[in-house]
Amino acid sequence: QAQFVESGGGLVQPGGSLGLSCVASANISSIYAMGWYRQPPGKPRELVAAIRLGGVANYPTATKGRFTISRDNEKNTLSLQMNDLKPEGTRVYYCNDRWADTDSTWGQGAQVTVSS
Repeated sequence: QAQFVESGGGLVQPGGSLGLSCVASANISSIYAMGWYRQPPGKPRELVAAIRLGGVANYPTATKGRFTISRDNEKNTLSLQMNDLKPEGTRVYYCNDRWADTDSTWGQGAQVTVSS
């Protein structure tokens, strides 16, 4: 099972932008769909963006139009560009297989703080 290392988190003002990156330890070409998740304190992780092997992306209503996910299967990387960030976007962000669950292997995540 691939392991993931997220990077790029930080502090950003409301309405600002931030990009996250994720590097996988294995070939992600074998993973049909990948996703970015975020976890509210004390709650399960929630999917914020997903992308299929061919590049088709899907977003929940909360992030559609503001977040953009991309993948580079040759470099085994997954990226997330976040625009117009809101205070409720303050979360730890993770990347993984689109169908990962609590029993899957998760990285340490990237902390994103949206605050003025």
